[in-house]
Amino acid sequence: MSTKLLILYAQPDDEDAFLTRYNDVHMPLARTIPGLERAVVNRVDANLISGASPYFIITELHFADKAAFDLAMASPENRAAGKDAMSFAKGKFTLLAVTPES
Repeated sequence: MSTKLLILYAQPDDEDAFLTRYNDVHMPLARTIPGLERAVVNRVDANLISGASPYFIITELHFADKAAFDLAMASPENRAAGKDAMSFAKGKFTLLAVTPES
């Protein structure tokens, strides 16, 4: 069964600076993580209940199964992506490991 890593990024202080770093540096690093099958970047438009969303971007990193996910998370490439995230978004993201139900 596939496994995904969801990264929920809070609203940044400077959207333009965040997007430049995210698109030009961070996602190219993330795309080198071994076993990554697909990366999906979702820009949050609105919270349909309250209108204001605490999230700016939700990224999905897709892996074939739990074993591939575990290997990816232990990789030097993942550590490099994590170190980069801490350099520009420390305290502004949440990591969730999820297994799709359908």
